[in-house]
Amino acid sequence: MIRLALPAALLLGATGALAQHAASETSPDLVEPSLTDRAVAALQGTGFRGAVAVSTAQDSIEFGAISPGAATAPDADRAWPWASVTKQVLAVLVMQQVETGALDLDAPADSYLPALASDKPSPTIRQLLQHRSGLRNPDDSPPDSTGVPSFYSDGATGIDWCLADRTSPPEEWRYNNCDYIVLGVILEKVTDSDIATLLRERIAEPAELADTRFLGPDEMRDYYGQDPSYDSRIARFGASAALVGPLEDMMRFDRALLSDKLLSAEARAILWDSDPSLGYMALGQWVFEAPLQGCEAPVKIVERRGNIGKYQVRNIILPQSDVAMALVTAEDGFDFGEIWTGAGAMHAALSAVACS
Repeated sequence: MIRLALPAALLLGATGALAQHAASETSPDLVEPSLTDRAVAALQGTGFRGAVAVSTAQDSIEFGAISPGAATAPDADRAWPWASVTKQVLAVLVMQQVETGALDLDAPADSYLPALASDKPSPTIRQLLQHRSGLRNPDDSPPDSTGVPSFYSDGATGIDWCLADRTSPPEEWRYNNCDYIVLGVILEKVTDSDIATLLRERIAEPAELADTRFLGPDEMRDYYGQDPSYDSRIARFGASAALVGPLEDMMRFDRALLSDKLLSAEARAILWDSDPSLGYMALGQWVFEAPLQGCEAPVKIVERRGNIGKYQVRNIILPQSDVAMALVTAEDGFDFGEIWTGAGAMHAALSAVACS
């Protein structure tokens, strides 16, 4: 079931059904606040404006929003750009192929994609997943007239751009969207299937996603705060960040990952095996322990973040308590803070959910 969780005090300026629901929660017979209620309350005063979803069990998803003064408040069915949460999904697709034996995490990636071969050592599949590839970085492409790297707007783009002039894989990690664009092509080659079909058959169907798909070139999609200038920009991220869908689907993905519908427990453990020397990066996500306010011991956190322009996304899984939470905003420049610092919006929301 999906429950709309919206404390009235946080919705000044909300309109329509959202405001009506908020008014109904002023009844003296209020039930114990849900985890989503707690998360939304914790976010008050942080400047967060957007949507929150929390899942505590299969088919149990609660949705909340903070949107004072907004002409259109987000609702549970509204799609959002998932940005680099797409990489978390792609990492699962890669691990599925590792489980079948079609991919080896420590094999040179050019053995699956000969176009990657050069006089430099090839990155492995693991190095691609951990951003240690030595590939060209789209963020370094010449900026367009608005300051956006032209790879994402009006310049050369795609797999050919990514494969040219790479260096040897470095020891340290460097965030790079080309790593996942290349992984997308490798997946297509080893499965003889396009990435959209892989998403549908191997993620969306087992996880029962309702309406999440890659935004393709020249395609329009209705998503919150839609801006035509973002449509082509999102599409150019391809397999690295072009998923668009509702937060309900993000929760269903998390639940399917937790419940062995997408990977075995053994494969999930490899997916979440993080390296402290790489800033606790695992495969396509960060996994670490952090103290949260109100919890007696540090909490294990699986975090995947995403950002495209004004859109910022956080997808959090708490394996020890079987809880997932996602937050998304279209407020350019909003600061979620870093969980491990013990302060900030994300720390406050997670503390409310994990330690209530």
